[in-house]
Amino acid sequence: MERIVFLDRETLAPQIALRRPGFAHQLLEYPRTAPDQVVQRLRGASIAITNKVSLREAQLRELPGLRLIAVAATGTDCVDKAWCSAHGVAVCNIRGYAINTVPEHTFALILALRRSVVAFRADVLAGRWQQAGQFCFFDHPIADLAGSRLGVVGRGVLGRQVATLGRAFGMDVVFAARKDATVAPPGCVPWDEFVATSDVITLHAPLTPQTRGLIAMPDFRAMRRRPLLVNTARGGLVDEADLATALDEGLIAGAGFDVSVTEPPAADSPLLRIAARHNVIVTPHVAWASDQAQQALADQLVSNLENFVAGRPTNLIEVTA
Repeated sequence: MERIVFLDRETLAPQIALRRPGFAHQLLEYPRTAPDQVVQRLRGASIAITNKVSLREAQLRELPGLRLIAVAATGTDCVDKAWCSAHGVAVCNIRGYAINTVPEHTFALILALRRSVVAFRADVLAGRWQQAGQFCFFDHPIADLAGSRLGVVGRGVLGRQVATLGRAFGMDVVFAARKDATVAPPGCVPWDEFVATSDVITLHAPLTPQTRGLIAMPDFRAMRRRPLLVNTARGGLVDEADLATALDEGLIAGAGFDVSVTEPPAADSPLLRIAARHNVIVTPHVAWASDQAQQALADQLVSNLENFVAGRPTNLIEVTA
């Protein structure tokens, strides 16, 4: 019998059904798990499910019975994958479930910022419409998406879907080449051209040692068209202190962030210090979280467990130690 432990069930909404796997098992679900509880709760488990609870070498080496870590998300940076690879622990993740929810959230941020929706709403609540004395007022910038350039970082399924939506709005869509690329591959523009010519930049890349701090002050200073910057991927892709400085200096027109370097962020973090500005929208890592997407995630998660136990594992992460 497989012993399965879900370390952070509260990372899925309570209305999302997690069906029972179709093999003999014991399933324990914990709403959340602190770092010092991980080993105790996983002792004797053969399968661990985690969304954001970290599993590192110091913990994993005390869990010799563990055979599979099923990440209930796409990003797997919470797991020491090199250690797992070297010690025969399989790691799998969730793929393709967010093809609608993340792009839609991305464009919710883009549209709200491009048309100053947050600023105008605040003005209406403050009585500015009555003070204007006419049918409308023009205190904040409003710009169409049609004819502007949408710069997309990441050519995976989410980046491509965002590009499709951008084209539907009449935008000129370009993909960024890798920052260190000497020659831009087909369908991409060089990084320097990308940051200099985009009116909106949206991030859809994984967080890796190569992408951490991908956008920092030198990149902000190269953004000649004062773009909107939208991040629904990973907080560490952007230097948050530099983001605040870029807004202070008017180097970008606004920012829409669904992620932070630390989640939840500290109250005095650079991201939360700018969150109340009219040209900034911060949402609490919910771009992925439509009910439809969460249910698809939960269903795929259980299928990953079943396929692994049946000897035909799916969505395995291949890592060299």
